[in-house]
Amino acid sequence: MVALWALALTLAASRTAGCSPNIVLIFADDLGYGDLGAYGHPSSTTPNLDQLAAAGLRFTDFYVPVSLCTPSRAALLTGRLPVRMGLYPGVLGPGSLGGLPLEEVTLAEVLAARGYLTGMAGKWHLGVGPEGTFLPPNQGFHRFLGIPYSHDQGPCQNLTCFPPATPCEGICDQGLVPVPLLANLSVEVQPPWLPGLEARYLAFARDLMADAQRQGRPFFLYYASHHTHYPQFSGQSYAGRSGRGPFGDALMELDAAVGALVAAVQDLGLLRQTLVIFTADNGPETMRMSQGGCSGLLRCGKGTTFEGGVREPALAFWPGHITPGVTHELASSLDLLPTLAALAGAPLPNITLDGVDLSSVLLSTGKSPRQNMVFYPAYPDEVHGVFAVRSGKYKAHFFTQGSAHSDTTADPACHASSPLTAHEPPLLFDLSEDPSENYNLLSSEAEVTPEALEAMKQLQLLKAQFDASVTFGPSQMARGEDPALQMCCDLGCSPWPTCCLCPEPPP
Repeated sequence: MVALWALALTLAASRTAGCSPNIVLIFADDLGYGDLGAYGHPSSTTPNLDQLAAAGLRFTDFYVPVSLCTPSRAALLTGRLPVRMGLYPGVLGPGSLGGLPLEEVTLAEVLAARGYLTGMAGKWHLGVGPEGTFLPPNQGFHRFLGIPYSHDQGPCQNLTCFPPATPCEGICDQGLVPVPLLANLSVEVQPPWLPGLEARYLAFARDLMADAQRQGRPFFLYYASHHTHYPQFSGQSYAGRSGRGPFGDALMELDAAVGALVAAVQDLGLLRQTLVIFTADNGPETMRMSQGGCSGLLRCGKGTTFEGGVREPALAFWPGHITPGVTHELASSLDLLPTLAALAGAPLPNITLDGVDLSSVLLSTGKSPRQNMVFYPAYPDEVHGVFAVRSGKYKAHFFTQGSAHSDTTADPACHASSPLTAHEPPLLFDLSEDPSENYNLLSSEAEVTPEALEAMKQLQLLKAQFDASVTFGPSQMARGEDPALQMCCDLGCSPWPTCCLCPEPPP
């Protein structure tokens, strides 16, 4: 990748308000706050992401509203809390009847209406539905190449890693069809060779960019990598090379993909016209130990409302527009739709949004309009409502619950064995001094200050206001499952589902 730091400094003095920017939105999977070198990991091999951080804007306080795949992805693409859309509890499966409701307006739809060529590569996980009802081509994406859900939601022992005779590391779901690779609404290969996916996705991305340039229109690329979700895999150039095992190898390949995407933009002469954003869907799956990610100093991980579950690395790079630096402003994946719509000059959908426009933060023209953040558990309900609220530097936990995804940590509060617990008074933490959430300011051992009491009252009021104002949509997960909805390249074959095999043609 080019020397982005020097390039950004050279161009920063000549910012101009040009046409709608091209947008590359890169979304990692199960990546911890502490997994990148730029966020303090001592042994991760992430030179491209670290350079992106040095040449762009690095966020220290960037959040997702739910620390789980499906709801987090829904929030990213709609700017709305997942409970409003019915994307709870848990995640969607290959045969789920539900999905991201078509009446929801996605970022792709907003940008397509503005003239963007829109494309998605990678993991969708927002439903398939009858005849692919909920897939990306029906949600604003002109082009799609990817897997409709997590790559472990199928018998991935059949999916080989490098070399080709070696089974992928890990255990996956049995009794389901092999994971399909889709091109738009059609099964291209079933199952694909996982270590070859990144090369396919990068070729797709380059074609999208080049075609948009030929057509004289901006592009929006949503690059939702499978890395670093368990079981990890990586291509020949990365397997065994990171020094951090399969997880590190997968992260190394993700980092290289980021470098390749930026290089593709540069090759087209579009670097100054392209905004690149990198973040992730939720915290690390610590139950995988060395094959899971790292929360750094943050508490717990995936599946919880502690900081390790909901605070994510986030980077924004746009030479000539974004000044390199670090921001401690409060921000969220919910904010990307209104922010990118503003930068593209696109009108917002006429619907309640939970995100805010962060363009003032990106362009260094003002502070973040986001003053608070609410967090829902993986299995929310209207009785308990919001589990945790952050306002300014303070965060209160009204309810806590552990998760199997965060097992094996030293902290028992993270584990699945930690039950749903109500806290009265709530647990209160000053994240500016205690990002690890170790010292409850309202504990019986603490010297409770008037400032802490006032913060508690404010957070209690915010929770009450959110719980009263947010209406849960009908649960899409509660619509149930139909095994016949699993995508198969050989419909009507038997024995089901193992007969759904369409191997890749020989080279």
